[in-house]
Formats: sequence, C-alpha cells, structure tokens
Amino acid sequence: MAGRFERLARIRRMDPHEDASEIYRLCSAYEFPWDFARALELALYRTYAVPSIGRLLAGTAEFTDRPQKRYDDTALLLDAVVEHGFDSRQGRTAIRRINQMHRSYDITNDDMRYVLCTFVVIPKRWIDAYGWRRMSRHETVASATHYRTLGRHMGIKDIPGSYEEFEACLDAYEKTHFARDEGARRVADATLDLMASWYPRPLAPLLRAGTLALLDEPLLRAFGYDPPRPVTRAAVRRAVRLRGRAVRLLPPRRAPHHARQNREIKGYPNGYRLADLGTRPAPGLRGCPVRDIDTSIDTSAAE
Repeated sequence: MAGRFERLARIRRMDPHEDASEIYRLCSAYEFPWDFARALELALYRTYAVPSIGRLLAGTAEFTDRPQKRYDDTALLLDAVVEHGFDSRQGRTAIRRINQMHRSYDITNDDMRYVLCTFVVIPKRWIDAYGWRRMSRHETVASATHYRTLGRHMGIKDIPGSYEEFEACLDAYEKTHFARDEGARRVADATLDLMASWYPRPLAPLLRAGTLALLDEPLLRAFGYDPPRPVTRAAVRRAVRLRGRAVRLLPPRRAPHHARQNREIKGYPNGYRLADLGTRPAPGLRGCPVRDIDTSIDTSAAE
C-alpha cells in the first residue's frame, strides 16, 4: 500500500505555487483521471443552471445539435493546456482557440469567473466525496493556482486568490443566479442524452437516473427535474464511493491518462488538430474582453 502514495509524497515535495501546473497534471492524469473527467462534466453541467449561460448555450445550438462535438472540443482544448503546459505550442494554440470562440459572444466577466470557479471547486468536492483518497492541500492550492493562470490568459478580471475564495465565489454566485430557464433545460436534457448514448441503449434510463442522483437539490430545482428517490440517490452515491475504495487497492498508475484517451471522446476517430477544434461563430456579435494572448503563435500547431 505504501507504493500507492509514492506520487502524493512526490507532490508534497513540490512547491504548490511554482509547480502548480505540474502538480495539477500529476493529480489529474495519474492520481484521479476518471474522477477529474466526471467532476469536470458535472462542473460544466452546473454552469447551465445560470440562465445567462444556459440561454447562450441554447442559442448557439452547439450543445443541443452537436453535443458530442461540443463535449469533445471542450475536454480536448482544456486538457491540452494541462498535458503540454501554458508555454507550449499546443497549450498556446488551445488557449487561443478558447478565446477566439469567447470573443464572439457577449459573455460577462462574472459568468466567465463563475465557470472558472467550477473547474477549481467541483473536482475537489467530487474527489473528497468519491475518490480513492482526498485531495491534499498541495493539490488543492496547485489547482487554484493553475486555474488562476488560465483565467489570466483568458482575460478574466477579479479572479479569486485562493481555493477558499474560489469556493466562496462559486457558492455565492449559485445562490444568487441559479434559476429556471427553458433554454438551459434543453441544454441539460441534451447533455443527459449524450451521456446516456455512450452506453448500450437499454441502460439509458438507468444512467439518466444515476446522473440525476449525483446532482444536488439547488441544481435539480434550477432545471426543474424531479428529485430522485432517496433510495436511488443513496445507492448511486454508495456505488461511486465503493469504486473509489476499490481503486485504492490498485497499484499506482504508471502512465498518464489524458482527456484525449477517454472513451467518451468519440468525434475524432482519425485524430484532430487543436487549431481546428471548437466553433467559428458568425462575426458581428460583441465579444468578451481577452488580454495577454500572443496572437503571433502558429495556430496550425497540431496536438
């Protein structure tokens, strides 16, 4: 069992600020790859419950008409920065694509900051509840620092300075902004359908019920979903916790597992180029402010 914690010991010898992105890569690609994938799915899902975000996503029709591509592109672009680093050609290309998309829409800084908060807070909450161990303080600080850096590259203002500030910002924003919106509900339904499509069709109702059992009451109310039966919620959450306990007994992962290796990424069986991912919205809409991006990079850089 001692070997199971060797990487954590290595992480604790690193500086959570100076080595933040490397710690985050070790945590997400070696220690908890499955948990990070599920938690980031839930993080994005939560953002739909903010009507200004849910309505925008419904209006673009990306998540309702092309949910698999939207899912794939989001995961691949975000994880390219994790896998290759902010200063790499791949990381810079991914950030540039993210910003090019966001510029085409009138997205408030508050909404952008809230989405950033979900990437920091929801994985820690998920892992502490369901992972094979809890996130260490080093990993928590490194995650907040990594996403502060990403937020600066995206031109987001007034970014929280610590994990605790990210968490307070997220909780306050959800309390104030979660509300029912029909467009957001359509996006939520399309995402549930997408997740169910990854498995044999007869399992779809079970998978939908299982996903809803992992959502909290404010999120269920915002989407207008009927709360799962208590026995269903308890069974699903117990099953996910048991998975974490089983993983604890396995030997440590020796090779990284990144988003591009996830079985849920199905849209690019023949490979992809980072510069080609994402949407290219029609010009004319007022975009969100973006700073600190070197526009001289080669956007033809491949993954």
